[in-house]
Formats: sequence, structure tokens, C-alpha cells
Amino acid sequence: MEMLPAAFASGWASGINAWGTVLVLGVLGRFAGIEGVPAGFQRTDVLIAMGILCLIEVVADKIPYVDSVWDTASTVVRPIAGAVIGAVYAGASGDLATIALATVGGVTALLSHLTKAGIRLAVNTSPEPFTNVAASSAGDVAVTGIATLVALAPIAAAVVVAVLLIAGLIVLYAISSRIKRGWVKFRQWRDRNKTPAPA
Repeated sequence: MEMLPAAFASGWASGINAWGTVLVLGVLGRFAGIEGVPAGFQRTDVLIAMGILCLIEVVADKIPYVDSVWDTASTVVRPIAGAVIGAVYAGASGDLATIALATVGGVTALLSHLTKAGIRLAVNTSPEPFTNVAASSAGDVAVTGIATLVALAPIAAAVVVAVLLIAGLIVLYAISSRIKRGWVKFRQWRDRNKTPAPA
């Protein structure tokens, strides 16, 4: 029964930072001896790869507009990661449970990713960098906290994530005009930083 809330909550965390989610779960399973964490997450090669990718994401996510480029590239990666995590929790046996949990993880990751990307576009309209860093750091803390809660108490994690998901969608709607402005500024920034074609 706890596989469904684990897939739901870890899917949400994956939509914010997929690499960080797997890293936290893997570290807790391997070094804290927490049961229920899939063995695949605890492998040395997985932990090293997730650590490197997580470090890249943490740095990129702190830089205005670079974070939006990263979010754009992650639009496919994060939902797939959420789906894979859900499938791994189900045992990845290809049965109906695997498909269901993969779907839950993937859809939840997509929703949280779109919410994060939209809010960060709005934050990028701020002229100073501190708001961006604060928003990114809040995301890092949230991913670490939710992934830890998934390992310790999946049902509680799912309840917290449900609240965060609803709150995020409400915020997204409330700041939709700022998101549009952020998208315009992002496109202007992208156009200014395009590499000119060779003569």
C-alpha cells in the first residue's frame, strides 16, 4: 500500500530535481539502513552519477535564465525520472502495478516541474539575483525533505506533497501575468546570447 504514496511523493520531488531525489533516497537506503528504498538507487555508480548531475543542477538552478534553459531541457527528463522511480518502487516487473505507479510518478513529476518552471520564470523578472537564489534553495530543501520523508513515512510524504502540489498550482494561476513577462524576458535574453552564425 505504501508504494503508491511513495511513487506520488517521489514523483513530485523528481519534478523539482530528479537527480537529487534519487541521490537522497539512495544515500538513506545505503548509509542509514532505511528499508524500502530500491536497491538500484543504492549502487555506487548510481550514487556517483546522481551526485555529479545533482551538483550541476544545483549550480545551474541558481543563475537567472540559465535555470529556465535547464528547466526547458528537463521537461522530458523529470517526468520520465518520476515514472522510472514509480516503476522501480513497483519492482519494474511490467505488470499493471508497475504501469500504474509509473504513471502516477510521471504525471506528478510533470505537474511539479511545470509549476516550478513557471514560478521560476516569474521570479526571473526580479532585477536582483537574491530572489532567484532563495527560490532555488527552497526547492533544494523541499526535495531533500520530501525524499527523506518518502523513505521514512511515505503516506505522510504523500499528504505533504498533495498540499504542496495544490498550493503550487494556485500560486501558478495567481502569478500568470508575471510568468508571461518572464517568458518574454527569457526569450529576449536567449536571443541576445545566441551564438552568431559563422560567415
